[in-house]
Amino acid sequence: MKILFVCTGNTCRSPMAEALLKNKLPGAEVQSAGIFAGKGQRASKNTLDVLGMKQIPLDHQSQPVTVQLLNWADLVLTMTSQHKQSLAMQYPAYHEKLYTLKEYVLQGDKDTWEQLKKAYADLEEKRARFLNENGKKLSPHTLDDKLHQHLQEEINTIHKLEASLPNYDISDPFGGSVNTYQETLDEIEKYIELLAKKIDNR
Repeated sequence: MKILFVCTGNTCRSPMAEALLKNKLPGAEVQSAGIFAGKGQRASKNTLDVLGMKQIPLDHQSQPVTVQLLNWADLVLTMTSQHKQSLAMQYPAYHEKLYTLKEYVLQGDKDTWEQLKKAYADLEEKRARFLNENGKKLSPHTLDDKLHQHLQEEINTIHKLEASLPNYDISDPFGGSVNTYQETLDEIEKYIELLAKKIDNR
């Protein structure tokens, strides 16, 4: 099973998850990437330090999420719901592979997420239709206002569904102390243990 971990910059959380899973399951095919990652940056110093305390090696260069990576992966595990939603919006063809790490191992509220995906799709479709019909008739300012009014019901539905989802986020330690990084590593490790068990039992 090929697993891609995704966070924001691919220098803290997703490299931690990648290193922990490779350490736990040496044969696993694992990569990590970031939604806003540059190419070729090292993991942050504190990430390397806290992994080093556990004698877990990490030879890492950051990379952005690409279609090639999404094609390669059997499973894409994000660090937050926001990462997952960004990927679902940007790469709708891959939504079947997308989970947050916590959601995947805890088997979270699938129904709500299915409703949310449908609500996003409906919103996009309605938005495209409205812009197609009115884009040339209205001034940009009026268009924005009218579009917002036109989509208000869908926006409210999405907010309600998002608010009802459990918190599946692993917070970003970026810029924090070594202790903050240690807490993030401990939290990720707990879910990597569960992930390794789940992979072994497949």
